[in-house]
Amino acid sequence: MARLNIVLHEPEIPANTGNIGRTCVATGTRLHLIEPLGFSLSEKAIKRAGMDYWKDLDVTTYLDYEEFLEKNPGAKIYYATTKGLQTYTDVRFEDDCYIMFGKESAGIPEEILMKHKENCIRIPMINDIRSLNLSNSVAIVLYEALRQNNFDHMQLQGELHDHKWK
Repeated sequence: MARLNIVLHEPEIPANTGNIGRTCVATGTRLHLIEPLGFSLSEKAIKRAGMDYWKDLDVTTYLDYEEFLEKNPGAKIYYATTKGLQTYTDVRFEDDCYIMFGKESAGIPEEILMKHKENCIRIPMINDIRSLNLSNSVAIVLYEALRQNNFDHMQLQGELHDHKWK
């Protein structure tokens, strides 16, 4: 079974992380959060944000990027950034790879990007926009990775509630 990993480096907006968490639950994807977070993950805060699916999420939190690397040795990481030299469709997302996204206000620190130039990917956009919404960006790239892995373990056909497909 293909398993993918989404990594959020210092996410700031709880609604974005909530949407990403829901996408991860719907796709069987693991979520990794690198602190500091711009919000609380307390049970009260999660309930207030309406994230009733959070209990079903495979999520791990790390104190910093270094701890993330220590706890995931040898991880194949793709770095999603508006500064990337190749698009997300140019790479082959292998099973159990990690796709990292940066915080909403600044992205992934350039010091990290410089060390991983060959694994930096971008979503094509016209020049006069700063970036796409974080949760939209995660969905775009994650679903391409899932497509490349033939949507392994996912339900490919839906059912009507009151009728049958013929």
